[in-house]
Formats: sequence, structure tokens, C-alpha cells
Amino acid sequence: MDSLSRRKWIKRSALGLGALTLSPFDSWANRVSLSQIENKKFLYPETQPFNEFTPPFPITETPPAILAWNENPYGFSPKAVEAMQTSIAAGNRYGWMQLNELKKKIAKKEGVGADQIMMGPGSTDLLERTAMFFFKEGGEANVITANPAYMSVVDVAQALHADWKAIKLTKDYDHDLKAMEKAIDEHTKLVYIANPNNPTGTVTNKKDLVDFCKRISKKVPVFVDEAYLEFSKNGLEDSMISLVKEGGYNVIVARTFSKIHGMAGLRCGYIVASKDLISKLNSYTIPGFGTSVPTITAVDASLYDEEHLEMCRTNIVRDREITESYLKKKKLNYLPSNTNFIIFEIPMDGKEMMSKLYEHGVMVRTFKFWDKNWCRVTIGKTAEMKIFYDAMDKIFV
Repeated sequence: MDSLSRRKWIKRSALGLGALTLSPFDSWANRVSLSQIENKKFLYPETQPFNEFTPPFPITETPPAILAWNENPYGFSPKAVEAMQTSIAAGNRYGWMQLNELKKKIAKKEGVGADQIMMGPGSTDLLERTAMFFFKEGGEANVITANPAYMSVVDVAQALHADWKAIKLTKDYDHDLKAMEKAIDEHTKLVYIANPNNPTGTVTNKKDLVDFCKRISKKVPVFVDEAYLEFSKNGLEDSMISLVKEGGYNVIVARTFSKIHGMAGLRCGYIVASKDLISKLNSYTIPGFGTSVPTITAVDASLYDEEHLEMCRTNIVRDREITESYLKKKKLNYLPSNTNFIIFEIPMDGKEMMSKLYEHGVMVRTFKFWDKNWCRVTIGKTAEMKIFYDAMDKIFV
């Protein structure tokens, strides 16, 4: 976007900075707040991983650089676009048959049985459904995660009156697996690990995580969320699906088509687990019901489109490294990323940072954890990152 267009956008949206308008995101923010107020107290009350998020702009306006939600800026593959277009007319039908065929293909790709796969409209939906299953009986249950962590499992657990044991990452930004193991008690229903982690973008050593999962899953289920794994240094080589294939371990692995496949708005994901657990989850919910025929068709076409996936990976990793160099030059402390985003410390309140960047046409997320304020920027296309750098130069002279 040229500078003139950016100025026009900023002028049109200026009124949005004066007042925060209602948007679809308000309900998300309110849900988090209510769970903190209404449910049991945190075991770690000093932990505040996420600032509530209300975009400082009118919902009708779109900034030039949307770098807030870890979307893949390159979108889904041309093959998927073509497949989706040809299947639009089938949107009047439920997609059970197509979904079952897709599940078989995914199972073959992952090296497991189709009865070890559960599909859903994005991995977040499956995280929440799994949490509902494990915490549905209430009682003195608890869930163990990193601090900070992706909050979907925690939110559902707390809504069902469970406690949250938040274990701070190590000084190297790994999951503190020893501390997480020590925190397990007779009330622990689930251990949740996002690898790479969100919102920190950091990755946990494969060998350490394998050893942990093998040992801990004999006591309590371990849920490993691999939404960003394709962006990491070793990619899918570090997947914990190998433990599901091996058998004998109560490990659940979540994967999504929202990130590397660029289908965040289409909503499709899956979990891989033992046949027994998938059967129990299937009896508790209707798997895949929210996944449309066009989405299924697009996912099917994208599944083996390695050329497009590699293009996305290469470009995003390149601009991630450039952004890290930029932040280093600005002397802003950032965490080493293995994802399509970077999080860095900011010397101001998160909402102030959001507003300042928005004034220059950039949309990001901000957080508060470890008694520090943080800004998380998604890696967009090179032109979008240039807008981000220009905005940062104006804020951090």
C-alpha cells in the first residue's frame, strides 16, 4: 500500500481511536474476564498472561498491515482455491462423506488409523471440546500449562470450575517440564503443552518433550498443540504424533490448517490420539459437524501441495529473521521464535502500544506476563513488515 493510501486509511479511521467500538471480539474478551471472576481462584494469582483485547478501530475499517492474529499472509494454495470454487454449489449438503474421505487421507499421511483422527472446525474448537470432556464432571480438578500459554483449554477448564496451575517457562523459554511434573497431583485431569508455544513463539526440545510425554502420559493425559510446528527449525520431525503411532501413551496431538496452510478463515483442524480416547470424544460430541464441504475440498487439495507450503515457510522464516534483526537494532528484547510471529518487550502499556501502532496503520496484539508488557507481531508479507518497521521508527526514535 502506498503512502497516500495509508494516509487516507488513517484519516478515515482516526475517529476509531477516540472510542472503542463493539465488535465480535468483545464477547471473547468478556468471556475471559467472567471466567476469572466467577470461577475458582487462580492457584497463581500473579499470572496475567493476556491483556483483554478490544481492537481500537471501527469494525468497518481495515488497517494496511493486519499483524495481530498469526494468519498466513500468503493464503491458501491456488489448487485449494480452485477446488473450493468448484465445490461451492455443494454447500447445501452436509459433508460427512467428504470428511470421512479426508480423514482417511490425513490418517495415511500421519501413519495412524482413521479411527485415531477427530476432525473439527479448527484446532481451537477441538482443544475446547477435549477440555469439556476432561472437566465435565467438575470437582477439585486442575489443568497444568505453561505461563504464558494459549488459553482455550484453560478458559474451558475454569468455566467448568477447575483450577489452573500455570508453570513459568524456563530461563531458556522452554516448558519447565520438571516443574510441570512436580505440579501434578491426584486432581490433575490434563497437562497442556503448545509446542511451539503461543504467545511466546518458543519451542521445547524434542527429546525432553518425548521423555516427558512417555513418562507423564502413564499418569495423566498430555495434550500437545502443534499449530505452529511447521514454522519451527525441525518442522514436523519434532511432532509427538510418533508417540500416538507407537501406542501405549495417553498423548493427544492437535494440528491445524489455519497456519502454514493459510486457512484460518475456513476453519479446519484435527486431533490424533488413541482409538479408545477418540471413541470417547466422539460419543460426547459430533465431530466435524462445523466443517463445510468447500472447506473440506480446499483442505484436501492443500494437503500435499508442498510447493505452496514451502513458499509460505521460506518467505515467513526470511521475514521473521529480518524482523528479529530489526528488533535487535532497536534494542528491544524479543523471544527466539519458531513460529510465524515474534513477541518482544515494550516500555509502555499494551493498549497504548496498540493505539500508537494503529495510528500508523498497523494492527498487533499486546500481552502482560512476567510483570512485563509485550507486543506480538505476526510476520506478514515483506511490504506489510515495512509498514511495521516504519511505524516502529516513529514510536521508538
